[in-house]
Amino acid sequence: MDDLFSIQAGWTALLIMHGLLAVALIGALTHQACACLTRATRQSTSDFITRFKTIPAQRYSTAVVILWVLCFVLGGIIYSEYRISVRMPMEQQAYFKTLGAFELKEHLSVIGLGMLPAYWWAWRSGQLQITPLKKGLTVLLAVLAWYPFLAGHVVNNVRGFSA
Repeated sequence: MDDLFSIQAGWTALLIMHGLLAVALIGALTHQACACLTRATRQSTSDFITRFKTIPAQRYSTAVVILWVLCFVLGGIIYSEYRISVRMPMEQQAYFKTLGAFELKEHLSVIGLGMLPAYWWAWRSGQLQITPLKKGLTVLLAVLAWYPFLAGHVVNNVRGFSA
């Protein structure tokens, strides 16, 4: 019994770490996307919005790439336990819409992973100007990060690892 508890605690710790990395990823991507979409002015740094807009968006690119890869790898490790402990009971209980939402999460995560080289190149190309390519890739990656984050939480709320 103690072995089962320690194994379950290990999976839970990995899931929490995956969630924390995901929060950092969506924070960085959301901040970068908002910085891309707003016009930066350095006239006044007295309020939060003005300070938010003046942060250089290119500073987030390295963190975004590293966090996306870490979230993806950790999610892949957790996936085996998900398939056995979560997905099979949810199929038996006919939670097909929830399972479909999770399937879409997986696909969007892979699409985002495939976009990372173009995103990295766009932000590291040496141009300080925010181009439409940078804006488009960043906003799309932000959307692709938010959906898996929310879908993962829904599935975990429907049936967590230890349910």
